[in-house]
Amino acid sequence: MSEEEKKVYMLLKAVIFHYHGLDEAEKEDLDNTSEKLGASNALSWALDFISKDYITAFDRARAYLNEIIGDYSKEKRTELINMVWQANNLKGYVTEMEATAMLKLAKDWGVEKELIALVLK
Repeated sequence: MSEEEKKVYMLLKAVIFHYHGLDEAEKEDLDNTSEKLGASNALSWALDFISKDYITAFDRARAYLNEIIGDYSKEKRTELINMVWQANNLKGYVTEMEATAMLKLAKDWGVEKELIALVLK
């Protein structure tokens, strides 16, 4: 996985987790993912990105990700949305705010139908 992909992966996961306020299980998941991917720099970058302005973090991340994700294959875009959906399910639930954020991204990336199909499984 390239450094850019690690940044995308960690920012996507972190910004969705921060959408309603990061809890301990989500922080642990971010740390574990970072360790597994060798992405500690990418996680630090993502957390700095978010901390610059928590209020606008999602919108800024959305704009940043939309620039990069447009070049990814549909399968890769679906995989990224699915990854974040599955990560949220690890805690046993997905909040309405998180689901809305993921749907916005899925719509931006042209994989809204795919996300809905994954959710209905």
